[in-house]
Amino acid sequence: MGIRVAVAGASGYAGGELLRLVAGHPEFDLVAATAHSQAGQPVSAVHPQLAGLDLTLTATDPAALADADLVFLALPHGESAALAAALPATVKVVDLGADHRLHDPDAWARYYGGPHAGAWTYGLPELPGQRAAIAAATRVASTGCYAVATTLALAPLIAAGAVFPADVVVVAASGTSGAGRTAKAHLLGSEVMGDLSPYKVGAHQHVPEIKQATGATSLSFTPVLAPMPRGILATVTAVPTGDADPRDVLLRAYADAPFVHVLPEGAWPHTAATAGANSCHLQAGVDVDSGRVIVVSAIDNLGKGAAGQAVQCANLMLGLPETTGLTTFGVAP
Repeated sequence: MGIRVAVAGASGYAGGELLRLVAGHPEFDLVAATAHSQAGQPVSAVHPQLAGLDLTLTATDPAALADADLVFLALPHGESAALAAALPATVKVVDLGADHRLHDPDAWARYYGGPHAGAWTYGLPELPGQRAAIAAATRVASTGCYAVATTLALAPLIAAGAVFPADVVVVAASGTSGAGRTAKAHLLGSEVMGDLSPYKVGAHQHVPEIKQATGATSLSFTPVLAPMPRGILATVTAVPTGDADPRDVLLRAYADAPFVHVLPEGAWPHTAATAGANSCHLQAGVDVDSGRVIVVSAIDNLGKGAAGQAVQCANLMLGLPETTGLTTFGVAP
């Protein structure tokens, strides 16, 4: 018997990616997968890519999850806290939702609304000190997808004093899977294909998370819906404090990070190269006109932005090498 793992919210896109990763993990036994409206359906009926995975989705109930050693929560924002509170303290939990990411109750109220459930250990291992914190934790709040793409690009520069923490500007394009699997008119293929559209301009819920994780004090963030199923490309700009080479700062920060790759000079990230991987590709430079530092970051929003990141955290919590069951290599074409 391996480590007993359950997935709540297994019918969504992130949930399906979790099922794929858990089923292929050499140390995990997938013992339960729960859903709401899809309860009673075979997993392969909801996720055809998982044909051969002999498991039926059950109702999302604490009793269905309580026998697991570790539970992944892939639920809509605001629904994780109550379920986690009903699980035994002996069960380790990784929450892919936002419920436990923010330390500031006022920020939660402003961007999400409702009662603040309290902060858990933040699930981004590449931040200084976080590997040890995650390894010691029983409850971990995994990152938002835009947040990890931006944080990995920006946090080392602020920490090194290479850029000012104010006047950070981010424009990030995301694939449609980031909006979830619920049917919405603006996500129909005929609406999305051949089109780029901004949304939640000036008020996206990942802003306080990015500021908390990076130390940024002011952030202009514009998300863009792109006509692709998965991936995020974030362009992050900031004002330099001096003449430090931003690429060198990133190289030093991620010298021992197995999933973060600072690309060779002249090569810029693109989303297809990270598809199916738990990798983040980075490149940095300086704008010749404005002098602003530019960092471009690419991830798979369902990989390093969601399910892969959650498995990376779970590995650390369980005393496994953080790379276990994960790949740094994308799928192409």
